[in-house]
Amino acid sequence: MRRPVALRLLAGLATTAVAGTIGVAMSIPQASAATGSATGFATQNGGTTGGAGGQTVRATTGTAIHTALCNRASSSTPIVIEVQGTINHGNTSKVSGDSCNTADGVIELKQISNVSIIGVGSGAVFDQIGIHVREASNIIIQNVTVRNVKKSGSPTSNGGDAIGMEADVRNIWVDHVTLEASGGESEGFDGLFDLKNNTQYVTLSYSILRNSGRGGLIGSSESDQSNGYITFHHNLYENIDSRTPLLRGGISHIYNNYYANLHESGINSRAGGRAKVDNNYFEDSKDVLGTFYTSEAGYWQVSGNIFDNVTWSSPGGDTNPAGPNPQSNTSVSIPYSYSLDGASCVPNLVRQLAGANKGNQVSNGSCTPQTPAPNPTTPGPNPTTPAPNPTTAPPNPTNPPSGTNLSIGAGSDGSSKASGTSYGDVRDGSMSSYWSPSGSTGRISIKWDSDTTVSSVNIREASGGVGNIGSWRLYNHDTGATLATGSGAGVISFASTALRKISFEITSSSGTPQVAEFETYA
Repeated sequence: MRRPVALRLLAGLATTAVAGTIGVAMSIPQASAATGSATGFATQNGGTTGGAGGQTVRATTGTAIHTALCNRASSSTPIVIEVQGTINHGNTSKVSGDSCNTADGVIELKQISNVSIIGVGSGAVFDQIGIHVREASNIIIQNVTVRNVKKSGSPTSNGGDAIGMEADVRNIWVDHVTLEASGGESEGFDGLFDLKNNTQYVTLSYSILRNSGRGGLIGSSESDQSNGYITFHHNLYENIDSRTPLLRGGISHIYNNYYANLHESGINSRAGGRAKVDNNYFEDSKDVLGTFYTSEAGYWQVSGNIFDNVTWSSPGGDTNPAGPNPQSNTSVSIPYSYSLDGASCVPNLVRQLAGANKGNQVSNGSCTPQTPAPNPTTPGPNPTTPAPNPTTAPPNPTNPPSGTNLSIGAGSDGSSKASGTSYGDVRDGSMSSYWSPSGSTGRISIKWDSDTTVSSVNIREASGGVGNIGSWRLYNHDTGATLATGSGAGVISFASTALRKISFEITSSSGTPQVAEFETYA
């Protein structure tokens, strides 16, 4: 029996009712309302363009979405559906027509093709309503939130899956979405992103999956091995028990994802599944890669990943973890081009970019947010105004802050450390001891048991490593928000911030960095 997910929810998720009529507004034919272009395996098999070239309509209810599908000339007529507001059971009904096959209580994308569903305006939230893709192809879903979809209890939708795909599905791009539950199977929830029964050429990118017992699966059973060619990149998996994803047979490419607080297991490749796992960051988690809960082995090719405070079970029976020193046991060929961000920047980068209402920004492999080139037409105004740029200022090593060094008596951790160095050496008040990363870059953090207000830090290099630190980012580890960027050691000042963990990430160096003290001040 799996234990339920330990919930640490940031906000209540009460059902919100939306009043109003169907609310569909048609406009002139347009090229595409999606921001950017498909990536990963969704670019193969002819590519994924969604409703490019079709009409754009606006929908504020689930019934309006179904009506837009059913009003097309045929089931393959391209259409872009811009969604705004809260979609729930109270406003989602079945609509009939020759170009659709819909149902009550679920967004049904069944036996259709060439559709884009794009969240716009003040945001699109599918509250306790799942999105079901069946016998469909060339679909884009972007910039929406799907939350609290149940398979038991009340109300139920989509078998408990936030987004589910099954039965001869091809070429789906799901981008910048937030998928979340409020517990595991015992609370009535199932998977956040489930693919089964011959689903292929799918990409999930720049998305958040959190607070669920199950992240998602590829294949519903050991015999369901007709699925594959799935890409997962720049996603945040947080507070999940298992299945990030579960891969049964088929091929998956998993890169530049950030995994935090996986309680039981993570990437579970089994029954002949083959996963290429590149430059991901795994933190505060257990058994993040391997074959679990079965004797039918899966395989993986690994490179560039960071395992930060990851624990591993002992192998035996149906438990076969890849760690504690994961090595490749297969080779996976990737047919498309892609750019890898360095794993050390992935936590901060993914927290900035992933999820709905983040501006649909991406990375081009430089660890820096980029705005995709606009399509001929774009969705309505983004509901979120971008945050101001973080502080960028040269450090001041000659005027150390006054007051109490809050790091003394605090805790510390970081990325892999060089032999003979310790995380604790940066908060012991001594310049004769230090922490160094295992390579030329890395992260060191100071942490407290309760919120602590900090407005400046002083990074002090050991005498043997003065001048070695190059560029860096200082960020709030609780939220991923960047506090400051710059180069060289010394004093860094920023807006006063209450946090429990602050991280200094070295992104370049001229020699092995040696951080003797990571001082923090109010």
